[in-house]
Amino acid sequence: MLGIETSCDETAAAVVADGHTILSNVVASQMDIHAKFGGIVPEIAARKHIEAIGYVIKDAVDSSGKTLADMQAIAVTSKRGLIGSLLVGVAAAKSLSYTLKVPLIGVHHVEGHLFANILVNPRIPIPHVCLTVSGGHTMLVYVKDLCNYEVLGNTLDDAAGEAFDKIAKFLGMGFPGGPVIDRLAAQGNKTAFNFPRPVLRERGLDFSFSGLKTAVTNMFKDKVEKGYELPLTDVAASFQEAVVEVLVAKSMQAVLEKKVSALSISGGVSANRRLREAFSDVCERDGLQLFLPPLALCGDNAAMIAAAGHARLSRGEVSGLDIDAIPNAPLDIQDGR
Repeated sequence: MLGIETSCDETAAAVVADGHTILSNVVASQMDIHAKFGGIVPEIAARKHIEAIGYVIKDAVDSSGKTLADMQAIAVTSKRGLIGSLLVGVAAAKSLSYTLKVPLIGVHHVEGHLFANILVNPRIPIPHVCLTVSGGHTMLVYVKDLCNYEVLGNTLDDAAGEAFDKIAKFLGMGFPGGPVIDRLAAQGNKTAFNFPRPVLRERGLDFSFSGLKTAVTNMFKDKVEKGYELPLTDVAASFQEAVVEVLVAKSMQAVLEKKVSALSISGGVSANRRLREAFSDVCERDGLQLFLPPLALCGDNAAMIAAAGHARLSRGEVSGLDIDAIPNAPLDIQDGR
């Protein structure tokens, strides 16, 4: 299975055998370009995908030890992402499917992240709860079976990763914000500032981080105006702790409600060291199995798309060459139309 992922700013291609064996996984990042603007510029992202897509696919195929003729199907992210970026990957996948005469499978980007753990843990318990958390989404999903999901909670405003990026930008730390805050927080005091834990006391499983973001910026402005010199390490650590505490609490609530014995975490924010530590501690305390993807599979990549595509193909699900790119498709839309 050849997987193609171009939902945001990474141009990625991978070759996966049998849905679980990664033969290659190539990711070309545009981060240095977008860092100059303090965020992803959709038009630039799409243009860079056009420049890179052919080379990335060739690199993935060549480094897998296979040839294009060996590809038995093409899986591509066709749902959820920047429309211009999605279109580049979908167009490339259609061309390959048509010329190689192999099936084409459209994959939802969030479903790809769900498969980041399934890909490397073939014996992961089913059903289980998955928290997928990144710059574009924060979502709790009940994985009833492979390719069968129930969305338990979603972000009401800013996703967790988006909040990291915005706070880092406000504090002049650069872009992307997640790795910078992670690094600074390791040197800071996580109890230095008592930031709010949004929707933590509400019974639902949705997330909201815009209020936390506002609280951090207002506090910082107020202290600076009064002449205080705030250590950025403490601000970063306290902010990060508030985000992690909400993610852990909501996830454990979902686990209890669904009466499952396993929890998986995926998405770019799953690379955060404090998040991994906190989830490891609480799952060990409560006797739960915890599944975290290797760092190479936390961010956007095409191996997870190929794995999801393999699962869908195994169910007899194939997309037509009329498949569309759908930027805001909910997770329960799986037919590519």
